[in-house]
Amino acid sequence: MIFPTLRIALACTLAAAIAAGCSTQHGAPVVDRAPGAKPAPGKPAIAGKPAPKPADTRPEFYTVRKGDTLYSIALDQGLDYRELAQWNGITDPGVIGIGQQLQLNPPAATATAAPLKSAPGVQGRPLGDAAVAGVQGRPLGDAAVAGANTKSEPTAVRAPYSQQTYAQMAGAKPQPVAKSETQAPEGDDNVAWNWPASGRVVSTFNDSANLKGIGIAGKLGQPVLASAPGRVIFSGTGIRGFGKLIVIKHNNTFLSVYAHNHELLVKEGQSVAKGQKIAEMGSTDTDQVKLHFEIRRYGKPVDPAKLLPPA
Repeated sequence: MIFPTLRIALACTLAAAIAAGCSTQHGAPVVDRAPGAKPAPGKPAIAGKPAPKPADTRPEFYTVRKGDTLYSIALDQGLDYRELAQWNGITDPGVIGIGQQLQLNPPAATATAAPLKSAPGVQGRPLGDAAVAGVQGRPLGDAAVAGANTKSEPTAVRAPYSQQTYAQMAGAKPQPVAKSETQAPEGDDNVAWNWPASGRVVSTFNDSANLKGIGIAGKLGQPVLASAPGRVIFSGTGIRGFGKLIVIKHNNTFLSVYAHNHELLVKEGQSVAKGQKIAEMGSTDTDQVKLHFEIRRYGKPVDPAKLLPPA
């Protein structure tokens, strides 16, 4: 009876030993499988954004004020005065009145305006005190009075002579200016500017002091060059303080202005190449021989020194 009991005891001991051996665990990696327990990804590098280009802040309409002319309004708004006249149904540069509102953008359906009525060689004057607000369809003279029946000579501005103007006076439809390799891309801010003349800079840009460009001194008859390719939109003497003046439109953004010339060598509507001789330096409407040069962005003067290459 002893042996069966011993056999049972040995069996129990062996079973306990086997159970203890089976309970031994080997090391294993611990993984947290809780929802959302993921390693934080690295932050992507933030690429630098280019500075936004200045927006076109021109208003939709402009109200004519004392001293304004159609030419000066167009220049200050960065527009071709002929387009401005067409958009507003103006057939004579003198037929604008103080208080009149001018549309500064092409209307949705642009009607064909009648040719501008002006005579070559007639020097114009800006609107004065006698101009009556809201008087339209009538030339404004020194004695213009609201409700007066007497008409007088236009006193706003003259249209400078050009083949384009001559065609308008003759009643012919002006021919559109064809694009050419001399014109800069429309709406491009990256115009490759060049100096319009050689000489000493005698005045620098200062917007607060009403110095809208730079002055370059030189000799009478010295060449004045187009600073960039474009199309001549003004050639004449219709804006006070500029003398014999040329304005070139380079694209929908930029104009350049060349004032106080002795002789003008290009006509309105003419395409010009960068570096082309457009005028001869002079002293018209100023006290010394020099070129007054401006660059205008959407009609607002900007510092040419920041756009021209190093002298």
